[in-house]
Amino acid sequence: MSWAIGQAKLSATACPQSVRSAVILGACLMLAACGGGGSGGDTDPAVGPPTSSFSGNVTFKGTPLSGVTIVAFDTNNNKVFGTTTTDAQGNYSFSGMNTSCTQNCLQDYQFLAFKSGYAFSPVLANVPAQYTSSMQWYVPPAGFSTPDNWYNPTGVAITRAGYNGQYVDGSNGVSAPIVYTVFNYSSITAGPSGPTDSITGATFVAFDGSNPLVQLAASGQAVSYQSGDDASVHAGVAWPATRFVDNANGTVTDELTGLVWLKTAGCLVSADWTTAMAEAQQLASGACGLSDGSKAGEWRAPNVWEMESVVDESASLPALTAGSPFTNVASGGYWTSTSIFGDPTSAPFAWAVDLTTGQYIDDQTTNAKTNTLAVWAVKGTSGAAVTLQATGYYIPYTPGDDGTIAAGVALPTTRMIDNGNGTETDSVTGLVWLQQASCAQLQGTWSVSIAAVNALQSGQCGLTDGSTAGQWRMPNRKEMESLADRIQTNEADFFDMALTSADTGLNSVSAVFANFVTLQYYWTSTTQAGNTNSAWTVFSCDWGVYTTPKSQTGYTLAVR
Repeated sequence: MSWAIGQAKLSATACPQSVRSAVILGACLMLAACGGGGSGGDTDPAVGPPTSSFSGNVTFKGTPLSGVTIVAFDTNNNKVFGTTTTDAQGNYSFSGMNTSCTQNCLQDYQFLAFKSGYAFSPVLANVPAQYTSSMQWYVPPAGFSTPDNWYNPTGVAITRAGYNGQYVDGSNGVSAPIVYTVFNYSSITAGPSGPTDSITGATFVAFDGSNPLVQLAASGQAVSYQSGDDASVHAGVAWPATRFVDNANGTVTDELTGLVWLKTAGCLVSADWTTAMAEAQQLASGACGLSDGSKAGEWRAPNVWEMESVVDESASLPALTAGSPFTNVASGGYWTSTSIFGDPTSAPFAWAVDLTTGQYIDDQTTNAKTNTLAVWAVKGTSGAAVTLQATGYYIPYTPGDDGTIAAGVALPTTRMIDNGNGTETDSVTGLVWLQQASCAQLQGTWSVSIAAVNALQSGQCGLTDGSTAGQWRMPNRKEMESLADRIQTNEADFFDMALTSADTGLNSVSAVFANFVTLQYYWTSTTQAGNTNSAWTVFSCDWGVYTTPKSQTGYTLAVR
């Protein structure tokens, strides 16, 4: 068999072991390569194999969007197959794509969309269900260094894919860690739709921040400690009067997110990470007080965003809403299903959350996957008052983990939009962020920094947006956390990278922020409920949430 080969190291500096991050410098998924199936090659050199086609459209707020560049990338040869631009009706199409390789392998293409001022998410429309029912995780044969990736041997799949092999950091020429959400298409003959598995109805939906993919929930903090802090601003979707509803069948529904949780939070046996993922997957009605008719495979361990969603910033011991119906909440750490990126085949650490306080755990000991921690179970899809975003993690290590399930709204390509005025718009949340991540006038103690951010205006910190004092604020915990892409080894380094590609058709990508300081704590406006002399901060390398005394000096990333 023949496979495309290529693996590039991440250029972002990994978080060192001396700090809280356990992220290890490793290899990011690069591209989907030839799989183990396919047409078997051209058996008659006088007659060429049939070719396939791929078509769809692009919409913005339900209206066709013209002038969008669509890129078809040939992963077998690691190069752009072709580009096209959407017409006035938002339509695009490609034809003449190979359906066989020179040897017994799978011909694979990926499709991306680019247009300045927009981010794009692929959506399957008018595509038969069988095309998406058999996604497989590609594992290369022994001796091949090609990274693994999701693909579909019978048609098209939507997946994230690493393009670090096609981009370099413009500042140093080193391969750069960028991940796109793409259509991954297996171009084969004799497909269910006819002579070839040609695809129609492959839609890209555009976002510019005015139509965010998700709305963030409020943090839950009710007591204000300073003007401009979390509780005084009340940013985010307000919680319902009764957030957690006991369903009288061993489950509790979160009326804010729509997720359904196991009522007895300490029923499952504490275990190492892999065993904990299996425990949650095997949970079914009749166990742990359940009488809901659920079957094995419906439950899962929560990813880090799902676990974050139940943390109440007004509570401590435990950090869950007072009066909620949950019972037997363990003291200490709970596993999440989200790994901390190591490499495509091994990630020895996973995110855990201490539900005593709500602090994240990434000390390389407690959150080592071989360690024993508590595990909780959740089921369903978010989408009540708020819908949760996906973590960005897409590499599976064991059934039921975040990389396998990928719960939440997928992160689009390219997520952050440069407004050209010192600000960036997050297409996922609609929030507008200050581009300068280390503006000196915003550095200080928690109290000083909140006041400085509230006074921020156009003409300061690189702003030319016409903003006035009082429009900017220090982000709360959930707003700051929303920037994370958990596939990155070092968030600050990634945010600072301006990426260029030698491949004609692949757009260059500007740096998201300017001078994001690595190995530093960035303030949030959220006070730690169990110790009001401290506030929650986000560590710029691993993007974990940790408590920091308000008297210390920290950095601030302003938002509005």
